[in-house]
Amino acid sequence: MLRFEKFRAAQFGIRHYCCIGLNPKEANNEALAEAVLEVLLHFAVKDSVVAIGELGYDEQTPQEDKYLRRQIELAKELDLPIMIHTPHRDKHRGTLRTMDVLAEHRFKPGRCVIDHNTEETVREVLERGYFAGFSIYPQTKMGNERMTEIVRHYGAERIIVDSACDWGVSDPLAVPKTAALMAERGIAAAAIRQVTYQNALAAYGLSGAMTEADWLDPAPIDQRSLFQGNSVLRGGQTPRIEAPRRAIGDLRIA
Repeated sequence: MLRFEKFRAAQFGIRHYCCIGLNPKEANNEALAEAVLEVLLHFAVKDSVVAIGELGYDEQTPQEDKYLRRQIELAKELDLPIMIHTPHRDKHRGTLRTMDVLAEHRFKPGRCVIDHNTEETVREVLERGYFAGFSIYPQTKMGNERMTEIVRHYGAERIIVDSACDWGVSDPLAVPKTAALMAERGIAAAAIRQVTYQNALAAYGLSGAMTEADWLDPAPIDQRSLFQGNSVLRGGQTPRIEAPRRAIGDLRIA
């Protein structure tokens, strides 16, 4: 994720970032959790890491609580934002408990994205000053019609619309599809831009690892490039090669 995937994405014009951390579900395997915490600092300082996460609760066990707290302190040490996973079961209680733990550790709400929200959690997450993320799925968690109504009701401040490409049925194009539906249902263009772009940049940009210039003024693509001897091309595909862009300061009006 931190090296080859970053390289591979760049070969297709995509700037790749990630959060890194011990997922709460794996926190219940103590041997695994300790091994992860032992090496986590080494990976968390890489230049494409924008947050520690996802952290939080799954079954809300003592082990999950222990490793949530340790990683909150690591994020404070590294001055990184946090991305929180809210549990699938007993979500409301787990979300409130997570925010209480963050408050105990004096972690600033404005540096934390609490994700996988639903209608039962969004009000309290926003009231406490956190960024409220919503993972849009085709059939589970949060759909784009429900998301549209949440933005209509709560407005665009600190709401982040995101998607997934993980296990099960997911849709990596859920964000643009949700944006299109919002426009169709009369949500203002400025609000759509805020929930699908600006708020995420504001939250994860706090890491210092993400700026708009990364994709507005990207390095030219050269698919002849190799990563440890490996190409992204297969089967005699023709490499895409872009000419170097001229810096804006080099432009002159004749």
